[in-house]
Amino acid sequence: MRHPAENGPTDTIEVKPQEAKSARAVAGAERKRKKSTTQMATLEQFEEHVAARIVGVTRNQIAYWQRLGLVRPRTSGGRKFYGFGDLISLRTIKQLTDQNVPARRLRRVVEMLARQIEGVKAPLAELRILSDGRSVVVEHDGRRLEPLTGQLMLSFETRELAEKVRTLPARTAEEWLAEALELDADPRRRAEAREAYCRAIELRPEWVEARLNLGTLLFEEGQMEQAEAEFRRAVEVGPRSPLARYNLAAALDELGRSQEAREHLLEALRLSPRYADACYNLAAVCEKLGRQSEARSYWDRYLELDPRSQWATHARRRLAALADEPGTLEESE
Repeated sequence: MRHPAENGPTDTIEVKPQEAKSARAVAGAERKRKKSTTQMATLEQFEEHVAARIVGVTRNQIAYWQRLGLVRPRTSGGRKFYGFGDLISLRTIKQLTDQNVPARRLRRVVEMLARQIEGVKAPLAELRILSDGRSVVVEHDGRRLEPLTGQLMLSFETRELAEKVRTLPARTAEEWLAEALELDADPRRRAEAREAYCRAIELRPEWVEARLNLGTLLFEEGQMEQAEAEFRRAVEVGPRSPLARYNLAAALDELGRSQEAREHLLEALRLSPRYADACYNLAAVCEKLGRQSEARSYWDRYLELDPRSQWATHARRRLAALADEPGTLEESE
């Protein structure tokens, strides 16, 4: 049988061969480049796009500051994120550059501080930094490391930043799903994709498309019982979705429950009579069940709907093999 299909932007996208990988595409889910977050017990984590939003800069600005070594994201399990102290560093950099202090000059200041002040690991977050646009003054233990000329004190308060973090809106189900789709494209990040799908489903339990994509991920990983359970829940929340029936049938067939698979494929075709892939899988299931005449009828129907694809060649081979074989079971509904 074919792989379970997945929901597409306006119609369905089916993956034909068992070994093919599917393209994840879900209606209403914008494909955004995001990183996954899992909350740690001792450290607040902010993805780059969230950090940029809080601080009020662009991701390109952050990338440039990273290249200069002014700020570095933290890493955990291959993921990159920023802590609250990093947000303070980013805000400090922003306010200084807003005062026309070149970022490259800031880099020299940070390098100097690392040499002169012992025990300070994050100068931009831990120290008070002043500028008049021409020079930078750093205060530490009541002393200034450079002469002050035309001092302009920054009005940065970490309390202000903390308030912004607290009021940041929670991620939507659509955002979680968009992230899941992105992660799902990388085989090394399937566990994170699964978590993101689950977050989307927690927020929108009735979202059939999210359940179908999660089920397909489980199917591709060989977790058939879990895939079958997820597809069944998709059918429960979307009983009129032919795609949900199709995917559930695929999992049931893999579990050796071909009769149940047949019933769901018949329902998929009742809901969508021109569903070519359902005809294809139904013909294959009927062969397994010894319903040869029924199999022939669905191979014929598949060829009427999809006569030119590579799968049509296989369907014709099956029809030729079944040409002289009688149906071995009474095939009546």
